[in-house]
Amino acid sequence: MAEQRTFRVGLVGARGFVGRELLRLVRDHPRLELSYATSRSLVGREISGEVPGFPGGQVFLKSDPGVIERDADVVVLALPNGMSGAYIDAIESGQAQALVLDLSADRRFDDRWVYGLTEHNAGAIRSARRISNPGCYATAMHLALRPIIDLCATPPHCFGVSGYSGAGTTPSEKNDPEVVGGNVLPYSITGHLHEREVSRHLGTPVRFAPSVGGHFRGIVLTALCELRDPVSVGDLASRYDRAYAGSAMVEFDAEGSVDLRGVVETNQARVGALSVNKDNPKRIGVVCSLDNLLKGAASQAVQNINLALGLEETEGLT
Repeated sequence: MAEQRTFRVGLVGARGFVGRELLRLVRDHPRLELSYATSRSLVGREISGEVPGFPGGQVFLKSDPGVIERDADVVVLALPNGMSGAYIDAIESGQAQALVLDLSADRRFDDRWVYGLTEHNAGAIRSARRISNPGCYATAMHLALRPIIDLCATPPHCFGVSGYSGAGTTPSEKNDPEVVGGNVLPYSITGHLHEREVSRHLGTPVRFAPSVGGHFRGIVLTALCELRDPVSVGDLASRYDRAYAGSAMVEFDAEGSVDLRGVVETNQARVGALSVNKDNPKRIGVVCSLDNLLKGAASQAVQNINLALGLEETEGLT
């Protein structure tokens, strides 16, 4: 167990939706305190003006690799894909002992970094100093598929709908309320990054088609699988019960509703709504829902930080 001390967190890239959720979670965490936060567009502004509760005078710094020279026990990189390299180089040359968590996709395909899927990789996370946070859709697919992936005869097919916050803050049609309001926009329906991510970490191909909807936050993902042998709902439920019985952040309900209302603005994921085809009991479906900004990103990052620092996994998240 870690000694009763406070750990200082440096947050690189705090402007986006996930960055603000991370600031809030660090603010409320009893064992974490903010060392610094950077932003490309909010430089010099007081952090308390964006996320109330921080000391007056604590301001956003410029997003530059030189910020790594500041003292921090934990460095969280909340940057767009493709931008973390210079910061990681700076960390390795100056703050190599720090725990580093990359929220982008840049290290999810690097075997030197531990994949931070908390519910299924906790042992490796506890001894890690370099962690890649899974993507939001990827988290939902893993939670839905991992308990049954060894039963699958063919690649699972997943379909998900995310709130438009998942498209980030850079203006596009996928986060324009005028475009997505009352609408559903399919995108990247072949070769999506999260399809490749999940296929790699599951060790088997997965097919994935995403869409963005008119709501702000939250993901509902349905996985359809063809199994080698017939099953019942009870057979499947036993597997999910075993997988998530000890999980504080995943709720399983075999036949209950798994919709957005129960997960939005929470740190929880829900898995359930199991379905077995009556005419062909080798064909099954399962649903996962989560908040893409929290369990799909920020609160999962805090779970990983807690485990790697030797704290309780749920510290600051209950």
